[in-house]
Amino acid sequence: MSSSTSSSDAAVGASAASEARWAGFARSFVVTTLLALLGTLTLAWLIDPYDTGNTPLSLREGVRPQGPRTAAASRGRDPAFQGAIFGNSHVQLLSPERLQATTGIPFVSLMAPASGPKEGLVLMDWFLRHRREPPQAVIVGIDDLWCTADPQMPNAKPFPFWLYSRDRAEYLVGLLRFDVLEEFQRRIVYLLTGRGERARRDGYWDYEPNYIGMGYDRDPGKRAELEVYMPIGGNADGPYPAVKALEAMMAQVPGTKLILLRPPVYRSALPRPGSPSERPDAGCRNAYAELAARRPLTTLIDWRRDRPELHDPNQFFDRSHYRQPLARLVEAEITAALEAMR
Repeated sequence: MSSSTSSSDAAVGASAASEARWAGFARSFVVTTLLALLGTLTLAWLIDPYDTGNTPLSLREGVRPQGPRTAAASRGRDPAFQGAIFGNSHVQLLSPERLQATTGIPFVSLMAPASGPKEGLVLMDWFLRHRREPPQAVIVGIDDLWCTADPQMPNAKPFPFWLYSRDRAEYLVGLLRFDVLEEFQRRIVYLLTGRGERARRDGYWDYEPNYIGMGYDRDPGKRAELEVYMPIGGNADGPYPAVKALEAMMAQVPGTKLILLRPPVYRSALPRPGSPSERPDAGCRNAYAELAARRPLTTLIDWRRDRPELHDPNQFFDRSHYRQPLARLVEAEITAALEAMR
């Protein structure tokens, strides 16, 4: 055999060995990665980072302080609550504690800032399906986002729909996220020791300190902006998919009282009589008024009509975020409406 043939055979052998090593490495890498993913998913499922109750283990209740989008998973299944508040920051100041004191109904706030009907209906579904008995009352903040004509009811801000999904596979896939991994250590410490602050159980979040810290109560520019006429939108002629979806949702609990609240806005956000913005606002209001008329135990409370309190700039931070004294007036009207439905 010639030396050239021997060299060629050696090269082929070396190449085959190298390919075998790379193939082995690739297989090992894939297997290791899959095992790591499976292990991570299993751990996430077992420790239940957001206290959804989807784990087979019996764990300590509650979650650490965090945003309401994820904390609502724990709050929404708490059996202590027989009433719930849904919406965005326009109902954020409604106090579950004060409402319980005046109505006798234990309320939880399941609002999510900058959310619309799509998110609100998902949270409502979560709350309703975790009640052994139908809740006593539901309050829904109806702002212009609930007036959309788009049947998809698109959401402007990210929301963890997977967390509240009825599809277990969607929930498990959702657990494979970096922010879930970030919860592991804090969740495990909380479960094992109980140390660390727990998120407020009833979900109340007073935004007044935040607005005051940013100068909304005293900054001349921000106070001047409050007076700029800019009516909030609506939907003159429909369709109103959020009305239809809300009515279908509440059909599951016909004995539950429903408050449809159009939250307060400052006078500069109200449509002027005869202006182009008057019809869209009236169209949306009428759609929810008709829902209130045809569904028993339902009341529309409208704070988007001209009232003396809406002319007081000291009751508002901006055109759609009011202050505590006004929140208490709204709560009083809710209390009266619930009492009248007995």
